[in-house]
Amino acid sequence: MPTQFRAAAFGALLAGLAATAAFADPAPDPWPGLVTDLFQGREIAKADGTVSLEAPMRAEDAAIVPMTMRFSDPARVKGASLVIDQNPMPMAANFTFGDKAGVNFIETRVRVNSYTNVHAVAETRDGKLVSEVKFVKASGGCSAPAGKDPDEARANLGKMKYREFKSAVAGKREAQIMIRHPNNSGLQMDQITRAYTPAHYVDAVEVWQGDDLIFRMEGGISLSEDPNFRFTYAPNGAKTLRVVAHDNQGGSFKAEWPIADAS
Repeated sequence: MPTQFRAAAFGALLAGLAATAAFADPAPDPWPGLVTDLFQGREIAKADGTVSLEAPMRAEDAAIVPMTMRFSDPARVKGASLVIDQNPMPMAANFTFGDKAGVNFIETRVRVNSYTNVHAVAETRDGKLVSEVKFVKASGGCSAPAGKDPDEARANLGKMKYREFKSAVAGKREAQIMIRHPNNSGLQMDQITRAYTPAHYVDAVEVWQGDDLIFRMEGGISLSEDPNFRFTYAPNGAKTLRVVAHDNQGGSFKAEWPIADAS
């Protein structure tokens, strides 16, 4: 994760903890500060169709909340960020797309810690920032206990699965990458020892078709357990799709699969 994102995320975490301790007044809107911390105070235009965000109004499970960002003109979009305003580490995922990746949408799952606005911010190739916002009702996602047995999670750490789908977009492929990882937030308490489980999360993922980048993701504790990404891309004739992932404790994971009917 770039240094500015790490610093901003840590600052936001401290601010979030301080806000939690101050019970008297409602927390102020964090978005103006996040614009300064995460986007260096750059102007962010309101939704104009460049990016749209699909998010549930009320989450069924605050620890596994699906979010989808869609792009009306993929060739125009350089990257996109998913920001959960009220989370302890608001920058859930920052995506950078390959020059010819042609990503029409990207879907992932996140933790939501409290009722919050969620911003999808797209950066165009000419340097413009555009945002769409949705309000999501959920709470406790960042401190929710892991859904899998810790021993099982350790045994399967970094294992990946790959799925292909028929794309609804002509000339594009649709795929899904799933990474086995507890993605511990550092805010989860062991109910027996009463100690907090150390933060252990996927902080970087790269997806390639052959030698061409589809996307690079930099993330943090807001990604759900067993991170997964579903997306479309423009095929370049490569025979294989490969993934390289890293976590904040130095873990490195790789996988490669043949692309069906690649030509």
